[in-house]
Amino acid sequence: MSTSTAVATEQYNYDIVKKFAIMALVWGVLGMTAGTYIASELAWPFLNFDIAEITFGRLRPVHTTLVIFGFGGSALFATSYYVVQRTCQTRLWGGPLAEFTFWGWQIGVGAGIVLYMLGYTQGREYAEFVWPLDLAIAVVWVSYALVYVMTLRNRSQPHIYVANWFYIAFILAVALLHIFNNLAVPVSLTSLESYSLFSGVQDAMTQWWYGHNAVGFFLTAAFLGMMYYFVPKQAGRPVYSYRLSIVHFWALSFLYMWAGTHHLHWTAIPDWTSTLAATFSILLLLPSWGGMINGIMTLSGAWDKLRTDPIMLFMITALSFYGMSTFEGPLMSLKSVNALSHYTDWTVGHVHSGALGWVAMITFGSFYHLIPRLWGAKEMYSSKLIYTHFWLATIGIVLYIASLWVAGIGQGLMLRAFDEYGNLAYTFIETVTFMHLPYVVRAIGGMFFVAGILLMVYNVYMTIAQAKRGVAVEVSGAAAVAR
Repeated sequence: MSTSTAVATEQYNYDIVKKFAIMALVWGVLGMTAGTYIASELAWPFLNFDIAEITFGRLRPVHTTLVIFGFGGSALFATSYYVVQRTCQTRLWGGPLAEFTFWGWQIGVGAGIVLYMLGYTQGREYAEFVWPLDLAIAVVWVSYALVYVMTLRNRSQPHIYVANWFYIAFILAVALLHIFNNLAVPVSLTSLESYSLFSGVQDAMTQWWYGHNAVGFFLTAAFLGMMYYFVPKQAGRPVYSYRLSIVHFWALSFLYMWAGTHHLHWTAIPDWTSTLAATFSILLLLPSWGGMINGIMTLSGAWDKLRTDPIMLFMITALSFYGMSTFEGPLMSLKSVNALSHYTDWTVGHVHSGALGWVAMITFGSFYHLIPRLWGAKEMYSSKLIYTHFWLATIGIVLYIASLWVAGIGQGLMLRAFDEYGNLAYTFIETVTFMHLPYVVRAIGGMFFVAGILLMVYNVYMTIAQAKRGVAVEVSGAAAVAR
């Protein structure tokens, strides 16, 4: 470990960052493996063995919870705790409370997936944890907010860097979303069963207000905080336009909250609510692309890094997918397009364009930058493995998205087709038969992506092992000199 790293370790709380980073990779491997397995269950139904706990219905929420809250959430805890200390040049506030957020979050994720596999949920699309777990998560999240805000208050720098703006918006918005979406009345204090405070269209609108803003703040604003710190650091350049980053922040924060109801076109909700949501969805294209351009143009004057730096490849590819998925989202919010896309696998492909292409790729790139600095290594163990991971991940994403574009658009067209007598041209089972080949390709794409993160785990393990061996050699050498 270098002297500067040792000093930084004493000045900052890196232990909590290390723990969250390791658990992000653990949950990532488990969640992506579960996702690949359930994709395989759809492609090859015989994999739905007569074991309730591993059927598609049980494993689907296991997959989403592991990758969003386990992998993504732990990555956000790790990077936000790192970024707020480095940009504020102060140690993380509330050491024991920060430690509590780690154990509370990991236990919450673990308990949630066990309960899912046992069949305990609220039975709603976007509020699946049982009510005691929802309360516990709220306590952990409020603790997280307190640690983060108090660290900002204790900063030695007068300026609050823009990455912290995005992180704090994410923390506050997710607290608001979680609390109001999970308002429920328990059957009794000794029962896991509860009833939502909302019903009918109010329940649907509340769930999609939560669901879309979980994407907007948990999976977008938060990871933009990651992008605004790690892309300039890896590029060795200042952010292209600091003014644009502030405009990006305020426009995104205001517009996103209104867009969720576009998921409920052609349902029983009042028509004006979905029209309003579609309008704000279209407006969201402007700040989203402004942020993408800001991130990519940060490489101005350093474009050669795309040839020589595999970590930069992850980051710029992530920004490209951010731009593509934030174009596709407003497009799909249009009522005419939505009539074709809704309830088809085009929506699933769109979600994974953002989840794999944007969220996972920016996390991988940020972690490749972060891991050596946490453990005092000069660089990652193998640059070739980073390149290999990049291509495995990219091929996996392309196979996944392209197959589900074909599946979803084909499915939508078949379900809307009529013969000359006005009858449906295709039976439902014919649409299922059509989906088989795209589902096979999707599963293969998932396998590529899982292979990539497994390579990353090996690379991270070897990096940490080498760093620890270096520390051991330094210590033994110092002891020998002392003798």
